[in-house]
Amino acid sequence: MTATGVPGGRRLEVTVISPSAAAFSGPATSIVAPAHDGELGILYGHAPMVVLLGEGLLRIRTDDGPRHFRVARGFLQVLDNTVAVLAEEVEAATES
Repeated sequence: MTATGVPGGRRLEVTVISPSAAAFSGPATSIVAPAHDGELGILYGHAPMVVLLGEGLLRIRTDDGPRHFRVARGFLQVLDNTVAVLAEEVEAATES
């Protein structure tokens, strides 16, 4: 196990994009996303799914520390440990 508590090599590959830019692309150990009906947690091995995003804080845990983004309206897809977040609005944020 690593310092993050995740067995070595077990990472999600995450991409966060908006119509204007790619905000994040890289490995992560976990994600918490604002779905339209509440928060959704995603770990390695999650079942495939597509979720309608709401507005709120997207939290990505990486080996280098947490990354936070305010997202609004869009979709999140999980497939084969790859997570794609496509949102109309994405901006870097501090957790609050």
